Amino acid sequence: MLVAERYELIVQLVNERGSIRVSELSELCGVTEETIRRDLDRLESAGRLRRSHGGAVSVKETQAQAEIPYFEREILNAEEKRRIAQEAIRWIQPYDRVLLDASTTAWYMASYLPDIPLTVLTNSVKVVSELSGKEKIEVISTGGRLAKRSLSFVGPLAERSMDAYHVDKLFLSCKGIHLERGISESNEQQALVKQRMIGIAEQVFLLADASKFGVRAFTHVAELDVASAIITDRGVGEQTVAQLQERGIRVSIV
Repeated sequence: MLVAERYELIVQLVNERGSIRVSELSELCGVTEETIRRDLDRLESAGRLRRSHGGAVSVKETQAQAEIPYFEREILNAEEKRRIAQEAIRWIQPYDRVLLDASTTAWYMASYLPDIPLTVLTNSVKVVSELSGKEKIEVISTGGRLAKRSLSFVGPLAERSMDAYHVDKLFLSCKGIHLERGISESNEQQALVKQRMIGIAEQVFLLADASKFGVRAFTHVAELDVASAIITDRGVGEQTVAQLQERGIRVSIV
């Protein structure tokens, strides 16, 4: 296979699947992983794809990067998200005031939460529904405009409603985590809501499976130093973990 043919095959596979890992590309193209990494660097420079932790993601969507529908996000890296959610719950104590975003990992958290005295503020329809049967947990919804793809409340009303509250712990996910770019989201409305969330929280716990690292999504949310801790899975590279720890960010790997 000629180099140019390999480039075209890589771009085709990335666009068809949305994302793909270096190891899989190496096997499909019949070259070493190091060769694939060099190929991805060149293709990213040409604007044909975007590098991510351990692979590449498609750039064929519009610049606004439409949100992935909730039912699709539920099955993406589901096992890793469940483990992250279970670890996150260990940080919650009775009578905490907790803020959960509209990520699928936060929904997993809601499903695993024991029925203990808590106040939970959220902009997630799924989290509200999940917690409705737990009698000791007081649930407060932000309200706002319903973003149907993410089943979350966004917009000025959702943003303003959070100004009335202060929480002990915020648990949120994001589209991308980058050592220089920081925390980023797929669109501005989600980013604005998460900025308000960060602003009312004493502690911020960032929930992110390994696929989020190295990704620079469309809209900047915050610098990484807002995170008290990052909870992730074993797919994150040792160098990335070391760099985060050097910045004083606690990293919990599950």
